[in-house]
Amino acid sequence: MGNPTIDAWHKLVREQDMSGLDDLLADDAVFHSPVVHTPQRGKQLVKLYLNAAAMALYNSNFAYVREVIGESDAFLEFTAELDGVHINAVDIIHWNDEGKIDDFKVMIRPLKAINLLHGMMKQMLGQAAPGASATS
Repeated sequence: MGNPTIDAWHKLVREQDMSGLDDLLADDAVFHSPVVHTPQRGKQLVKLYLNAAAMALYNSNFAYVREVIGESDAFLEFTAELDGVHINAVDIIHWNDEGKIDDFKVMIRPLKAINLLHGMMKQMLGQAAPGASATS
């Protein structure tokens, strides 16, 4: 038996189509980046960061390898490889009573992977929204 919120998230990832984020994210969603100190608040900013992450990761050999799902939280471990660097990370997702994601945190290891993704995200965010930052 699946969870509707996580099932919807997996569908976006599987189809590599983030257009469904409007329906999946709460208006007050918050994104916690592994490289940005300040939480990114609001649906539009969260969409911006998740879209950039999708562009960076989902064309690699991205795969979820372990999941722990509760009533309103999920821990989704994934692996990927970019430019010969193995990435091991966890998406920590919380959703509200309406099933909308209101908190999304990403934890990445090793340091080499964080540095690589930081550079890629900085470039993508700069192209997508000149005011956005991958370092604030």
